[in-house]
Amino acid sequence: MIPFKLRVLLADDHPTVLTGVQCIFENNDMITVTGAARNSTELVASLEKVQSDVLVTDYGMPGGNYGDGITLLALIRQRYPELKIVVFTMAENAMIVRSAMDLGCNCIVSKCDHLNHLTLAVHAAYANGRYLSPSMENVAVSTDRGTRRNGPNSVLSNAEMEVVRYFVSGLRVGEIAQRLDRSRKTISSQKNTAMQKLGIRRDADLLRYGMENGFVP
Repeated sequence: MIPFKLRVLLADDHPTVLTGVQCIFENNDMITVTGAARNSTELVASLEKVQSDVLVTDYGMPGGNYGDGITLLALIRQRYPELKIVVFTMAENAMIVRSAMDLGCNCIVSKCDHLNHLTLAVHAAYANGRYLSPSMENVAVSTDRGTRRNGPNSVLSNAEMEVVRYFVSGLRVGEIAQRLDRSRKTISSQKNTAMQKLGIRRDADLLRYGMENGFVP
């Protein structure tokens, strides 16, 4: 009798990360890797061709036609509602964790934690469970505390959070508008609203905030 294996698709823009994760899974009798994608274009193409049970994907993965971050996760959720998702990321940010979990991505692993946590997360995701690696569990706790302390106005919307993330990564307003398929006016407004919620007045301070709070590695 052939044992059941979970079919796992990998997506990460760093080849060394893909290789490392593949090695971990190839030594696991319960998991088989169905493919590896380096950006959202390759990821969507793989999902259309190969049936998978669980997707293990990086959060920040620029360069593809379908964006990354919350934009990409929402698209995958809409197109493939039965696919289970594990988010594997360096971005240890409370709002990113909250937004991912709001989309139903309840299994999140930090790249700073041991790779063995990915295997546990894959099985938890397939079982519709919740799994946060130690670093992400700490971030989730800080999310709950911050929300209770600061109130709802201090929390950015998903759209505002993505604008801040792209701005901190070095993109200009026009480039962000093109990537998210929004107008420059909308992006500028969302950026300004985010700054008001955060009590920030200068772009330099927004950059510092983003770097200090894990919007980019």
